[in-house]
Amino acid sequence: MPADQRTRLKEWLDSGEAQLHPLTLPQRELWEVSPVPVEDSANHICCVIKVQGLLTERECRAALQLVVDREDVLRLSILPGRERPLQMIRKSCGINFAGRDVGEAGPEAMEELASEIFRMPFDLMQGPLYRVVDLRRTANDHLLVFAIHHSVADGWSLGLFVEELFASYLQGVTGSSEPLPPVPQTYAAWGAAERAWWTPEMLEGRIDFWKTKLTGSRRMWNSPITPGPPQRWLSTIPASLADETRELARRTSITFFSALFGTFQIAFSEWSGCDDLTVGTPVANRTKQTARETMGYYASIVPLRGRVDRSRVASEHLQTAHQLTVDSFGNAIPFVELVRALGEQPEAGYNPIFEVRFALQNHPMPEVSLPKLSARLSMRSTGTARFQLACEITENREGLEVAWLFRENLFSRRDIENLDGIFQRVLAGTCRSPKGRISEVLNRPQ
Repeated sequence: MPADQRTRLKEWLDSGEAQLHPLTLPQRELWEVSPVPVEDSANHICCVIKVQGLLTERECRAALQLVVDREDVLRLSILPGRERPLQMIRKSCGINFAGRDVGEAGPEAMEELASEIFRMPFDLMQGPLYRVVDLRRTANDHLLVFAIHHSVADGWSLGLFVEELFASYLQGVTGSSEPLPPVPQTYAAWGAAERAWWTPEMLEGRIDFWKTKLTGSRRMWNSPITPGPPQRWLSTIPASLADETRELARRTSITFFSALFGTFQIAFSEWSGCDDLTVGTPVANRTKQTARETMGYYASIVPLRGRVDRSRVASEHLQTAHQLTVDSFGNAIPFVELVRALGEQPEAGYNPIFEVRFALQNHPMPEVSLPKLSARLSMRSTGTARFQLACEITENREGLEVAWLFRENLFSRRDIENLDGIFQRVLAGTCRSPKGRISEVLNRPQ
């Protein structure tokens, strides 16, 4: 650290302007076991908010400042420490907001501008680790671009940020002076409680489960993860098929997630030729109400290792997948501790336990409703591109949006379209003939 920065840091610490805290367990995952460098843009969470109506920069700035004052992660930067990095949280700081007039830029040009903003690196030591840019076509046509580093946020945090930003904006335009309520628990306080909870005794009781479950699992692709964000391709599962899937889950006493995950196992096995698959799936890790109301990187990753036997009845496979999720979630431990317990040596470019991610995104996304304004939020990246292939499913009005994230050095778009086609065919076939064998479901024409 340069001498002037050390001097300023000492002044902040002595005056109480800043505090140092250890990294939380989820943050340690990014520094210690992630296959991509922590500064890589693959670790950026990004969304855009299309706003129609008069949106003033002055009120936007004031609203953002209120959110920054409330959420400690928006005042956070990462400093080097003796053993591992430290969080530095400032008591107060300004905002990272920019307005840019883009004239009559078309949709493709706007998307390219947003992508450039998403890819811009963050200075982890200087902070802040977020940015908001207002791309203005006219006074009544805006695209708000929001990017934040995964070390201080997750998908749930994104919804909280949008909700708090527009609540603060509404207060400003209506003349209300009432501030947002204080956070019930800061992210740093949650991290301290989490470290205290995971004692060696707590970990020991679950590690044997994982050693038994994951012994013998193999890497599928001997190709490292390339730098930068992956390619993204979207498809839609129609609302009618989504409803059939929910009904199948109800009849077979499993969760909606288990029905989708079990189907994904079958489809991926058919597509890849691999019958023994270990998939990573995120859990929100926000069981307490205090955690649900605070921004930060809380989410954890749980491995799900299962096999596909084509001679089995499809509904029985889904029930097995459900039991797998129950057992694995029930024995979940922080991912960084799991890697350490298994004796895995992190290798640059490779995830230490799995290469495929499957997620049902059910974190709340607010409906933005403001006087004389309409706003539509759209995700661009969940900051979880530390895998070779990912399937992220989100509910929307049309049914289920399926986002496929993939690395071009391994897969083509045609490959992913084929996988998506198999997935939807298996889902429809299993819903309509749950007592059929997997081999029959796979061979049934669409």
